[in-house]
Amino acid sequence: MRVQCNDEGILKASEIIKNGGIAVYPTDTVYGIGCNPYLKESVDKIYKIKNRDRAKPLPLLVYSIEKAEEIVSFDEKTKKIIEKFWPGALTVLVKVNDQKLKESLEIEDKIAIRIPNSECILNLLEKIDFLVGTSANISGEKSFTDPKNCSTGLEDFEIFVDGGVIESKGESTIIEVTNDEIKVLREGAISKGEILSI
Repeated sequence: MRVQCNDEGILKASEIIKNGGIAVYPTDTVYGIGCNPYLKESVDKIYKIKNRDRAKPLPLLVYSIEKAEEIVSFDEKTKKIIEKFWPGALTVLVKVNDQKLKESLEIEDKIAIRIPNSECILNLLEKIDFLVGTSANISGEKSFTDPKNCSTGLEDFEIFVDGGVIESKGESTIIEVTNDEIKVLREGAISKGEILSI
């Protein structure tokens, strides 16, 4: 099913996700694929659709820092960085406190999380709180920004939220702060220099 990124489409997508369905949706960087992170069956399906290595944990999207703090802990430096770059193309690896999430996502200690700078996905997140936020492509293939280029290899998702072509500067930058030291795990749309200048 394909819907537009309007109130009706977002409502439909939120219902499908809450009930265990898989959605493809626009973010500020690339199109993503996700599900309700608390439903292990849905999480397993994402791995299968993407042909993703189970050793690679799935990241999460959230709509506010306050909402993120319900499931993770931010140290002082990470908090300072996200206050500058969120919403935006920055993913942070932080300590997760939610036991149910640890079980459903099969993670031990840390989770990658971000607030995307996209009105469409933020409106959806306000209805569902948390969403698995991985790129909508088969692992190893190129992610896409134009809905017309949705990978033909992607199957078994229930809904496609069409937000048009994404004007993207690239994938999100991923960082982790350990002992007050910033480690850039993947340099993306936000440069290492910008982050280190905080």
